[in-house]
Amino acid sequence: MPDYRHALIIIIVMGAATLATRILPVLIFGRNERIPDLVLYLGRVVPFTAMGLLIVYCLKDVSVLQDPHALPEVIALAAVTVTYLWKKNPIFSVVMGTVLYMFLVQKVF
Repeated sequence: MPDYRHALIIIIVMGAATLATRILPVLIFGRNERIPDLVLYLGRVVPFTAMGLLIVYCLKDVSVLQDPHALPEVIALAAVTVTYLWKKNPIFSVVMGTVLYMFLVQKVF
C-alpha cells in the first residue's frame, strides 16, 4: 500500500476515534440527564492517578547509586512541584521541569 494511503487511513481512524470520544458521553448520558456520581468521582481522581503513574514510570529506572545519583531527576521534580504550587498551571510546570531536566542532563551532569 502506498504511503499516502496508509497515512490517510491512520488519519481517518484517529479522527473517528476522537469524534467517538466526544459523542459517546452525549449518547450514553443524554444532554439533560444527571451525570452519575461514579463518573463525577472518576473525573476528579483519574487526572491525579495518571500523573502519579507518569511519575512512577519516569523514575522507575533511575539509579541513586550511579553518577549523577538521580540529581537531575530530583531537581526537575522539585521544579515541577514548585512551579505548580506557584502558578497552579500543570502544563507550565511540566514544560518547565522538562526544559530544566534536558538542560541538566546535557550541560551540567
